[in-house]
Amino acid sequence: MDNLQIDATKFTPQIFFDVTSQVLEIRGKSYPENTAEFYEPVFEWIKRYLVEIGNIPFTVNIQLDYFNSSSSKVLMDLFDLLDNKAREMSEVTINWYYDEEDDIFLEHGEEFQEDLDFVDFNLIEFKS
Repeated sequence: MDNLQIDATKFTPQIFFDVTSQVLEIRGKSYPENTAEFYEPVFEWIKRYLVEIGNIPFTVNIQLDYFNSSSSKVLMDLFDLLDNKAREMSEVTINWYYDEEDDIFLEHGEEFQEDLDFVDFNLIEFKS
Protein backbone atom coordinates (compact mmCIF):
# COMPACT_ATOMS: atom_id res chain seq x y z
CA MET A 1 0.00 0.00 0.00
CA ASP A 2 1.31 3.46 -0.88
CA ASN A 3 1.74 6.30 1.59
CA LEU A 4 -1.12 8.74 2.01
CA GLN A 5 -0.11 12.34 1.40
CA ILE A 6 -2.31 15.42 1.26
CA ASP A 7 -0.61 18.81 1.27
CA ALA A 8 -1.84 21.56 3.57
CA THR A 9 -3.82 24.51 2.25
CA LYS A 10 -5.00 27.68 3.94
CA PHE A 11 -8.06 25.77 5.21
CA THR A 12 -6.96 22.13 5.40
CA PRO A 13 -4.25 20.26 7.27
CA GLN A 14 -1.30 18.35 5.96
CA ILE A 15 -2.06 14.65 6.21
CA PHE A 16 0.72 12.13 5.81
CA PHE A 17 0.66 8.42 6.61
CA ASP A 18 3.99 6.68 6.24
CA VAL A 19 3.22 2.98 5.89
CA THR A 20 6.84 2.06 6.61
CA SER A 21 6.96 3.74 10.02
CA GLN A 22 3.23 3.15 10.73
CA VAL A 23 2.70 6.83 11.60
CA LEU A 24 -0.18 9.12 10.58
CA GLU A 25 0.50 12.85 10.92
CA ILE A 26 -2.22 15.52 10.81
CA ARG A 27 -0.88 19.08 11.13
CA GLY A 28 -2.08 22.59 10.49
CA LYS A 29 -5.55 24.08 10.31
CA SER A 30 -8.77 22.20 9.63
CA TYR A 31 -11.76 24.22 8.52
CA PRO A 32 -12.52 23.11 4.98
CA GLU A 33 -15.64 24.39 3.26
CA ASN A 34 -16.97 20.83 3.04
CA THR A 35 -15.37 18.85 5.85
CA ALA A 36 -17.00 15.52 4.99
CA GLU A 37 -15.90 15.78 1.35
CA PHE A 38 -12.32 16.66 2.32
CA TYR A 39 -11.92 13.83 4.83
CA GLU A 40 -13.84 11.10 2.94
CA PRO A 41 -10.82 9.87 0.92
CA VAL A 42 -8.72 9.93 4.11
CA PHE A 43 -11.24 7.70 5.90
CA GLU A 44 -11.46 5.34 2.93
CA TRP A 45 -7.67 5.03 2.83
CA ILE A 46 -7.44 4.46 6.60
CA LYS A 47 -10.20 1.82 6.54
CA ARG A 48 -8.36 -0.11 3.80
CA TYR A 49 -5.11 0.26 5.69
CA LEU A 50 -6.62 -1.05 8.95
CA VAL A 51 -7.86 -4.17 7.16
CA GLU A 52 -4.47 -4.79 5.56
CA ILE A 53 -2.26 -4.35 8.63
CA GLY A 54 -3.93 -6.82 10.93
CA ASN A 55 -2.64 -6.19 14.45
CA ILE A 56 0.47 -4.16 13.67
CA PRO A 57 0.85 -1.24 16.13
CA PHE A 58 0.67 2.27 14.72
CA THR A 59 0.71 5.88 15.89
CA VAL A 60 -1.35 8.96 15.08
CA ASN A 61 0.20 12.39 15.74
CA ILE A 62 -2.19 15.33 15.68
CA GLN A 63 -0.96 18.90 15.93
CA LEU A 64 -3.63 21.33 14.81
CA ASP A 65 -3.48 25.11 15.11
CA TYR A 66 -7.21 25.47 14.64
CA PHE A 67 -10.22 23.31 13.79
CA ASN A 68 -13.92 24.04 13.46
CA SER A 69 -16.86 22.10 14.90
CA SER A 70 -17.34 19.95 11.79
CA SER A 71 -13.65 19.00 11.91
CA SER A 72 -14.09 18.14 15.58
CA LYS A 73 -16.81 15.67 14.63
CA VAL A 74 -14.58 14.15 11.94
CA LEU A 75 -11.74 13.80 14.45
CA MET A 76 -14.07 12.02 16.87
CA ASP A 77 -15.19 9.72 14.05
CA LEU A 78 -11.53 8.98 13.31
CA PHE A 79 -10.80 8.33 16.98
CA ASP A 80 -13.82 6.02 17.25
CA LEU A 81 -12.60 4.08 14.21
CA LEU A 82 -9.16 3.74 15.82
CA ASP A 83 -10.65 2.84 19.20
CA ASN A 84 -12.56 0.01 17.53
CA LYS A 85 -9.31 -1.18 15.94
CA ALA A 86 -7.59 -1.05 19.33
CA ARG A 87 -10.44 -3.11 20.79
CA GLU A 88 -9.37 -5.88 18.38
CA MET A 89 -6.08 -6.10 20.28
CA SER A 90 -4.18 -3.73 18.00
CA GLU A 91 -1.88 -1.27 19.71
CA VAL A 92 -3.00 2.20 18.65
CA THR A 93 -1.40 5.35 20.04
CA ILE A 94 -2.80 8.84 19.50
CA ASN A 95 -0.56 11.77 20.41
CA TRP A 96 -2.49 15.04 20.78
CA TYR A 97 -0.04 17.96 20.67
CA TYR A 98 -1.08 21.28 22.18
CA ASP A 99 0.73 24.56 22.77
CA GLU A 100 1.52 25.13 26.44
CA GLU A 101 -0.27 28.49 26.23
CA ASP A 102 -3.44 27.09 24.63
CA ASP A 103 -5.73 25.71 27.31
CA ILE A 104 -8.55 25.28 24.80
CA PHE A 105 -6.58 22.73 22.77
CA LEU A 106 -5.66 20.91 25.97
CA GLU A 107 -9.37 20.78 26.87
CA HIS A 108 -10.26 19.49 23.40
CA GLY A 109 -7.68 16.74 23.82
CA GLU A 110 -9.01 15.86 27.27
CA GLU A 111 -12.56 15.63 25.91
CA PHE A 112 -11.47 13.30 23.11
CA GLN A 113 -9.43 11.25 25.58
CA GLU A 114 -12.44 10.77 27.89
CA ASP A 115 -14.53 9.28 25.08
CA LEU A 116 -12.03 6.56 24.15
CA ASP A 117 -11.57 3.23 25.88
CA PHE A 118 -8.89 1.26 24.06
CA VAL A 119 -6.40 3.59 22.38
CA ASP A 120 -3.42 5.00 24.21
CA PHE A 121 -4.27 8.73 24.03
CA ASN A 122 -1.42 11.03 25.07
CA LEU A 123 -1.64 14.76 25.68
CA ILE A 124 1.72 16.27 24.73
CA GLU A 125 2.56 19.87 25.56
CA PHE A 126 4.99 21.87 23.42
CA LYS A 127 6.37 25.42 23.34
CA SER A 128 5.69 27.45 20.24
